[in-house]
Amino acid sequence: MGRGAASRMPRWLLWVLGTLAAIVAVLTIVFMFFVDEPLRQRIEANMNAQLKGYTVHIGRAHLDPLGLAVVLKDWSIIEDANPKPPLGNVPKLRASVQWMALLHGRLVADFRIDNPTLHLDEKQGEHEMKDPTPVKQRGWQEAFEQIYPLKINEIKVNEGDITYAPGTPFKPLHMTHVNVIAANIRNVHSRDREYPSTLHVDAFVFDRGTLRIDGHADFLAEPYAGLQTDVALTDLPLDYLTGVIKDYGAIRKGTFSGYGAIEYAPKIKRVDLQDITITGADADYILTRENQAQQEQIRQQTVRAAKETSNDPGVQLRAKRVRMTRGALAMLDKTANPNYRVFLTDVDLTVQNFSNQKNEGYGTADASGTFMGSGPATLHAVFHPETKSPNFDVAVRIEDTDLTTMNDLLRAKANFDVTAGKFAFYSELGVKNNNVTGYVKPLFHDVKVYDRNQDREKPLLHQVYEGVVGGIAKLLENPRTEEVATKASVSGPIENPNASTWQIVVRHRRAATCNGSPSSSSIPSTSRATRSPSTTCTCVRRSARASRSAATACSSSSTATSRSRRRGCRRRSGST
Repeated sequence: MGRGAASRMPRWLLWVLGTLAAIVAVLTIVFMFFVDEPLRQRIEANMNAQLKGYTVHIGRAHLDPLGLAVVLKDWSIIEDANPKPPLGNVPKLRASVQWMALLHGRLVADFRIDNPTLHLDEKQGEHEMKDPTPVKQRGWQEAFEQIYPLKINEIKVNEGDITYAPGTPFKPLHMTHVNVIAANIRNVHSRDREYPSTLHVDAFVFDRGTLRIDGHADFLAEPYAGLQTDVALTDLPLDYLTGVIKDYGAIRKGTFSGYGAIEYAPKIKRVDLQDITITGADADYILTRENQAQQEQIRQQTVRAAKETSNDPGVQLRAKRVRMTRGALAMLDKTANPNYRVFLTDVDLTVQNFSNQKNEGYGTADASGTFMGSGPATLHAVFHPETKSPNFDVAVRIEDTDLTTMNDLLRAKANFDVTAGKFAFYSELGVKNNNVTGYVKPLFHDVKVYDRNQDREKPLLHQVYEGVVGGIAKLLENPRTEEVATKASVSGPIENPNASTWQIVVRHRRAATCNGSPSSSSIPSTSRATRSPSTTCTCVRRSARASRSAATACSSSSTATSRSRRRGCRRRSGST
């Protein structure tokens, strides 16, 4: 039927239509070569003139005169210091007049970016972190303004993809289905802490985690943009982070979920965590000779930052509740010979009402777990925000730990090991005005240092040394309780508290001559650990019929009467 209709069409009409089609084709070719290509070259050159450290390559450009739009296709972003692979790829960007804004009398543009990808490998990521040029001064905003002659008022990113590849064998950090909407960007300058622009972000993080950000921003704030948003992160797998922290630790498993609010602006920095939950984390903190100096530098910077931000109204940090359940945490020291690993399993930790602002009141932390696979352990801490110095109290209890599990630690620190024994540890410390006060009290029970069968292969001198150590332990042992215990005070500046070695030795000897009596008292909960432990001898006795985890403590005065000694050590009011 189409051929019949065409045959009946006047010859002159066919000629006209054919001519018009040819003209359109010729104009399209002319437009591409004489309009689109010069447009591509001009935009590319202008963008690169603004960028510092980066180069943009645009595959194609097209001017849509009917929609007053510019379309850029197949363009890439190169980091000049590490050009391969490309830092980013954008299959399509469309910039046009924002027609809705015309109803409000504003002539501005909107940008739509489809399926962009951002990829950083370890070398590129390290360069980005170490680049001394602030992001604001690298020319990105000015470069994007070269694409279209109108000011940008709205940006939409659809189905973005972001990857950081830390290198084998670590998993890449991957965000997919990234969607971003930033609207009303070109609002007039606002008053302090007013955020006229809307902001929304949603994405999948590390394959199964979800991220959602909803809030507002002031993109025109000086010297940098401000934002105020709610943030929710759900089921983030923590093992992906090992590639980022590999120089300092490893995370084998665990998930992170939480929500809160963030405000970041020139005059205010606020983080308000409402609820954070870490489930099933299994992580090691690793100390090596390569990172030892840097970790000390980080520690000093952290202490300095904590002092500077304490009660600073411009930096507000709050955590209403942070929980860790079923955790496993360890410290691996690779600087020691031999290497040793100290660990806690079955960790349950709850931090509540933590803040760096004094008017928020005090915060607490309570934790429980199993030390070295056998010893029940607890911690209770109270945090008091103070001006320019840390202020907190902490009480620690570790009981009934199999001492043989600590042999690597004993070999590294004291050059001997044990074949049997139990270990317990009690401590209360208070930190205020850059000073620490309190006590530490280790306890050893049924220690056996030298064993002919275990130590047969060791050098003779080392066998003699271990025999002497075992003899000293026996000498210091309380003859009635068969335990070695001491209680040493700790005091001095927080950077270098003084716990005298001689004090510990002397108290070991006193413990060996002190007659103990059973007591059901435990270390007190932390209230204010500022009292200095008494200089009286300290003894600890464990009832043979009681559970090994029920360690008890008592104090007796060095001037006590013989009658009181016969009755055993009585607890003095206010002592531990």
